[in-house]
Amino acid sequence: MQYVAQEALVAPAREKPALWRLFIGLILVVAIYVAGIAALFGLLVAISGWDGAQMWLVRMAEAESPTATLLVLATFIGMGIGPLLAARLLHARPLWSLFGVRALLLRHFAVAALICAVIYAISALLPSGFTPARNLPTGLWASFLPLALVAVLVQTGAEEVLFRGYIQTQLAARFATPLVWMIIPSAVFAALHYQPDIFGPNAWMMVSAVFVFALLAADLTAHTGTISAAWGFHFANNCGAILIVGIEGPLSGLALYTLPETLVAQTDLGWALAMDVVVMVIVWAVIRRVLGRGQV
Repeated sequence: MQYVAQEALVAPAREKPALWRLFIGLILVVAIYVAGIAALFGLLVAISGWDGAQMWLVRMAEAESPTATLLVLATFIGMGIGPLLAARLLHARPLWSLFGVRALLLRHFAVAALICAVIYAISALLPSGFTPARNLPTGLWASFLPLALVAVLVQTGAEEVLFRGYIQTQLAARFATPLVWMIIPSAVFAALHYQPDIFGPNAWMMVSAVFVFALLAADLTAHTGTISAAWGFHFANNCGAILIVGIEGPLSGLALYTLPETLVAQTDLGWALAMDVVVMVIVWAVIRRVLGRGQV
């Protein structure tokens, strides 16, 4: 299978495709990500003092309040800046080359996000066997919603720029086979979602579901020539998981409803996750059909 549209993303990466540059670039990404967290802590110290900043760090680790969750999502700013700088400094790539064809970015994002939101809303009407509990009063949730949407946009955008815009395209510039440039970034992305403290024995099944999502996002990026279709898919998916029905515990502070953490950790989620994967594949197929271009 060839992905003609991906050439718009990969061509700039071919200028300096050496793997050692990618390796150093990833170190730079981690350094900038850590520096961003340090900068955020410095801002908290300036606003709340040392003791107040320490208190906010504890709250961020728990991320069970709206403000603390927003602060956690804000740490992804560094993750988004990192690959942009790495691409420019180490690969001589224009910053926009990590996003794809500019004229298609907004349309691809909006169409993918809308398709995902509609299909997920329909799937939510099907019986799941789980009853979420109210987490926030509607008024409080709505007051945080504008900032929350921006925060999820930043978080998902940072991950897409890094994994699909930077890592995927740099590997594709070096290796022709999708077995490398699709699977390696997707596997790393999925492994970073391994959370046995939250999901218990379901942790590896969750990683498997995330791996499928990452493969679908990689395919959309290669198929459309932009990261924005995957970004819209990712954004709508995470809005549902972070802002609508979250899992009680870390990163639940912005959710309108939550599922008990003990239920998620102690219940066999195999069937539920399998259904989630089916819905993801349906979303991917519809997005691919609507935005399909360039594949032969």
